[in-house]
Amino acid sequence: MTQQDRQRIAAGLADGLSYAEIARRLDRTTSTISREVGRNGGPGGYRPQQAHHATVQRARRGTPAPARAASASASAPSSTMEEEIIELAVRSGLPRMTARVHVDLLLSEDGRRTAAELTRRLKVSPASVSVAVNFLVQHGYVRRERDPQRRRDIYVVDDDAWYNSIVISSQQTLESARAAMAAAEAFGLDSPVGQRLAKGGTFLERVILDMRESADRWRTLLT
Repeated sequence: MTQQDRQRIAAGLADGLSYAEIARRLDRTTSTISREVGRNGGPGGYRPQQAHHATVQRARRGTPAPARAASASASAPSSTMEEEIIELAVRSGLPRMTARVHVDLLLSEDGRRTAAELTRRLKVSPASVSVAVNFLVQHGYVRRERDPQRRRDIYVVDDDAWYNSIVISSQQTLESARAAMAAAEAFGLDSPVGQRLAKGGTFLERVILDMRESADRWRTLLT
């Protein structure tokens, strides 16, 4: 991998791109990008020049790259776990910054953070945190509380967040399914397009209603 490749990786990480997207742009495998970033400081500490220098030094010594920097503390397993959870969230479709905010909230002791705390902990701009938490609130992953004494918002992940996120997501899919069914009638149920839309819409509607019923049935597990 060239130094230019590593600079493009750093730029992609700064833009919040997933490993898969960076890999696509570099015409590399996702695992190659994941290993490159993981062995050179992780998503939050990747520096292209240092990474290139370290790779050259390892090649000269003929020794494999260490899993972690020698100065890693006892918190390394926790940090690794957090990075893995973030990667899973990104692969599921969350923007990277949104995933970082969500995971930081999930792993906090009481599931609560202020915007200022998130900004400080993640070392990002308040605007980035604002975009991320607004997305999380809109999709039910997080709820917003108001601190009347200090006039600030507190973002909370509680047990009901899992249920709420499923309900909101399923409602959006259900609306799409019913829109497809309405379009099928407009095209005519005896036409190829109408039949295709009707089948897809009916399938999605049945699956979503089953999922809603299941979420209601098992909600007691969250209490």
